Amino acid sequence: MNDVAPTALLTINGAIAEVCLNRPKALNAINVEMAIALRDIFAELAQNTEVRAVILRGEGRVFMAGGDLNYFREASDKHAAAEALIGPIHDAVSLMAGLPQIVIACLHGAVAGAGMSLAMAADLAVAEQGTVFNMAYAKVGNSPDCSGSWSLPRIVGVRRALEIALLSDDVSAEQAMSLGLINRHVDKGQHEIEAKKLAERIVASSPAAMTNIKKLMRQSYNNNLSQQLDAEAEAFATTATGEDFSEAIEAFFERRKPVFRGL
Repeated sequence: MNDVAPTALLTINGAIAEVCLNRPKALNAINVEMAIALRDIFAELAQNTEVRAVILRGEGRVFMAGGDLNYFREASDKHAAAEALIGPIHDAVSLMAGLPQIVIACLHGAVAGAGMSLAMAADLAVAEQGTVFNMAYAKVGNSPDCSGSWSLPRIVGVRRALEIALLSDDVSAEQAMSLGLINRHVDKGQHEIEAKKLAERIVASSPAAMTNIKKLMRQSYNNNLSQQLDAEAEAFATTATGEDFSEAIEAFFERRKPVFRGL
């Protein structure tokens, strides 16, 4: 009988899923088991047409303190250890970014290293008062992973991203809000409630609209203007044939809230 607790947990309640980082005694530091678990969870969610929003949170005192340094300390072959860890966690990040659902990072305590990278890779982010962000990689003599070097300059600009990554100074929740690293800064203990409210708003919206908005925004960095216009035209025309679009138009003229059914 295996009594070891799962390193990441998936809970589904109706159209909202919760992914919980579950190594609280290790401050939710990523090890190989957690990386694989997250990869498998996001692969499962990618096939789930009922779930419309995903909340990503950490169990215990912090969201995530980064990678598991003890794992590397004990590794005789650190290159092989890095590949064993980074392979599945990068697969997980790629899967999460490509999910049709909207992913909301629910942040508290420390959001450091890979934890900050993972939070930035989500679509939306909520942090409670007192949350502290730190890229932290420079502190351990290494460079970002988990898409941190991709996300950070896109959110805050290259010059500010270099400052945050090179100096590894703490960034408060208030600073994170002003920099655009998070979407909501709430009182202590309110982050999970606010994340749930955002998830409920997403669920109440048109699924096709939410999915297409996410896809268009994320692919825009890889497209030139002409390609992006073509992508917008295709997405709009396809969605316009659905019942949700017709319902939204009728609701507008009838001055009521639309009821979306995902059709």
